[in-house]
Parts: sequence; C-alpha cells; structure tokens
Amino acid sequence: MNRSSLLVALTLLLVPPAAAAQNVPEVPVIVTTGQAEVKKAPDRAWVAINAESRSKDPKEAQRLNAAAMTAVTEKLKGMNLGADAIRTTAYELHPEFDYANNRQTLRGYVARNAIEVRVDEITRVGDVLGAAVGSGATSVGGLRFDIRDRAAAEREALRLAVQDARARADAAAAGAGVQVVRVQRVEEQRMFEPGPRPMMRGVAEQSMAVDVAPPITPGTIEIRSTVTMTVAVR
Repeated sequence: MNRSSLLVALTLLLVPPAAAAQNVPEVPVIVTTGQAEVKKAPDRAWVAINAESRSKDPKEAQRLNAAAMTAVTEKLKGMNLGADAIRTTAYELHPEFDYANNRQTLRGYVARNAIEVRVDEITRVGDVLGAAVGSGATSVGGLRFDIRDRAAAEREALRLAVQDARARADAAAAGAGVQVVRVQRVEEQRMFEPGPRPMMRGVAEQSMAVDVAPPITPGTIEIRSTVTMTVAVR
C-alpha cells in the first residue's frame, strides 16, 4: 500500500459515526396507539371460608375450631370439587380482652381458620357457599371470578389491539396523503389489572342460619390490551 492509499484509509476510519449518520435521510413515521377489550364469561371462582371459635381455655378454642373446620372441609370434599380445590390460607389463635376503668381483663381465646376453595363449575358456587355455612363456617366472602385460559384471552386482546393500531396508522397516513410502507415497532403497554373485587360477604352472612344456596351472578371478565405502533411512511 502506497502513502496516498494509506492516508485515504485512515481518513475513512477517522470519520465519526455521527457524521456518517447525518448523511442518511430520516424516514418519516407515524405513531399510533391501539386498544382492545375482550369479554369472557367466567368459568372458575374462588371463595374464602372461615371458621371462628371461642373459649376461656386456648386448647378448647383450638379443639372447637378444629372440629368446625373439619366438618366444613369434609362436607366440601364430599362435593367432588377436586383433590387440590381446597387450601388453608390462614390460622391464628390469640387472646381477647375487655377494657374497663383503665383495666385489662382476659375475656378468653379465639381460634380462626381460613380456607380458600376453588370452584371449576360456576353453577355450583351457590351450592358451595350454602354447604360451607350449613356445616359450620362462621363467615364466607372474598368471592372472585376468573377464566381458566386467561393467557389465550390476553393474546386475543393483544392481537385486536395491534389491528386497531394498524388501522389508525393507515387512517392517519391517508389523511396526510402518504402511504404506510412498513411497521417499524410495536410495543405492548403492560398494565396491572386488579382482580374482581371481593363480594358476597353480606349475602353469605345472611344465609348462615339456613343451609341454602344464595343466588350468584358472575357477569363477565374484561381483559384489555394497549399497544403503541410506529410505522414508516412515504
């Protein structure tokens, strides 16, 4: 390599990338946001069931509580809900006090046991509530609904959101007198969606005196998706 060729090579190497990038024309883009919502009928439910017992003696409070919750779980197991449908969520034993004239007096002890029951047939939710209350549960609540294949519903919502974003990009391009040539980027905006609010506590407590199945109306589950799309136009 002669001296002049070496100088040319060094000059090319020393050209900063930013300077080279300046020679590339910017591609005009359009950015749109697409949204979609998929509604599904719930096909699964969870309910919280509690048994509470009191006694002057802590061991007696435990014994009474164990007997009450055993009766509840045996009743539920007899309903063929599934081997893994029942799980313990909390257990506690603590003293209770009365306060009078600035004095603390031990009233006794309270034992609480809480379980969560999964119901895979929505039509049986009312029967489960009635059976639990009729067999010894002192309170039920926290009823919530969901769908088993949530992932499929989320993918469907995402697909529809992308379609919405593309339709908006085409409309914007048509209004601007340009044409979409390619999609450069699609970004999903992940958002936290809180589960259904706990409900049914009032209805369940009213039914404690009678072994009945309270009416249940599950409604629908709404799954939303939002995306941002960037398209190149010309």
